[in-house]
Amino acid sequence: MTQQTPEVPSTDAELAEVRNFRDVGGLPTVDGRRVRTGRLFRSGHLAAATEADAAFLAGLGLHTVFDFRNAADIKLEGPDVALPGVRNVNIPLTDPADGAEFWAMVRDGELGHLRTALGDGKAAGRMAQTYRHIITTRTADHSRVLHALAEGSVPALMHCAAGKDRAGLSVAVTLLAVGVEPEAVEADYLESNAAHRRYKVRRSDTSAVGMSPEVMELLAPLFDARAEYLSAALDAIGTTWGSTEAYFSEGLGLSPETRERLRFQLLED
Repeated sequence: MTQQTPEVPSTDAELAEVRNFRDVGGLPTVDGRRVRTGRLFRSGHLAAATEADAAFLAGLGLHTVFDFRNAADIKLEGPDVALPGVRNVNIPLTDPADGAEFWAMVRDGELGHLRTALGDGKAAGRMAQTYRHIITTRTADHSRVLHALAEGSVPALMHCAAGKDRAGLSVAVTLLAVGVEPEAVEADYLESNAAHRRYKVRRSDTSAVGMSPEVMELLAPLFDARAEYLSAALDAIGTTWGSTEAYFSEGLGLSPETRERLRFQLLED
């Protein structure tokens, strides 16, 4: 019998200058419960939020905004808009120097350079490797986030630049930690592909040549949320720790009591 992919609840809002925002409330767990609405949100960066966007976000009653961008991202896009009474925590999940030349090429490179660097599956391969690297090297950061949530840093909003990779992984790790069905975790992750959610591609040459269909096709793997990327991260968990449970207990140092507090904070009764 084929298992159907759970529907992602439509508990989101389309903001003017904050991409990829949504509430992950309603997602089902393996024990028949659901994630509580209004407890965990995700989005792209908040730097360009309009007054109306900021007012909406301020009305969510957020305790903490987790910003997973690095210093180079913040220099490019700007700091998050200030929300009254909200704690902003910056936890860079990538090194500013890591791939700086690569991303400069993405913005400025001519078609020939893009073909060489991104063609023949190289772009998708790079993304999968990035996911594996974050999972295996940023355990202290993910542990810090999950412990903070368990200790009451909710409602929380997690974001990076586009809200699909660093934030996407962090949200996925959080959801798996409280027992959300893996199929539902993947369905939520893939929601970042919706047209109104996607990060705006930045190119120095915005002419018809610089933004040609071939250029966009070469860049697409970098700006897509693909199931194979998330699978690469989960495979890295299995290869490194043997199981998801071992990843949480040994890799992230989450005790059974912390996991239970996390479920208390994020799940319906």
